[in-house]
Amino acid sequence: MPRTGETTSAGHTVIDRKPAISAEERMRAFHVRLKERGLKSTGQRDDIARVFFELGHHISAEELYAKVKKINPHVGYATIYRTLRLLKECALLYERHFDEGQARYEAVGERHHDHFICERCGRIIEFENAAIERMQNIVARDLGVTLTRHKMELYGICSGCHAQPGM
Repeated sequence: MPRTGETTSAGHTVIDRKPAISAEERMRAFHVRLKERGLKSTGQRDDIARVFFELGHHISAEELYAKVKKINPHVGYATIYRTLRLLKECALLYERHFDEGQARYEAVGERHHDHFICERCGRIIEFENAAIERMQNIVARDLGVTLTRHKMELYGICSGCHAQPGM
């Protein structure tokens, strides 16, 4: 299996590829989109967005709140939710609802990827697989449809949980 950061080809699966867009670039894009909407950049919005972009993984609003509180104790839940909604409206984050039902958020990336979710520990593994993408296009062609988007979520037990004694 290819290691993190290797390119995907001929059906090989690439996991947890590092983002090519830095947190600073994402913050600049956020400020541009705020200005386009006639909104101001505030300290609390910036703290929330910066923490979110720097984390670089799927996070719930509650987890984000706990992280932001460490750097800005004056931020409330309402501001977290408003900022997440604003980031979504600015096309800078995706809101995901995996099997657990709780919303989790991830920064919009430059490449499409799919997800494996561990049913024991909740770990989310992002992966890319060119063979899966080709197969989806074949299915769309066979159905006579045009794909506009898709999501794939695989559920099971991760290698870390399998490695635990008694599993």
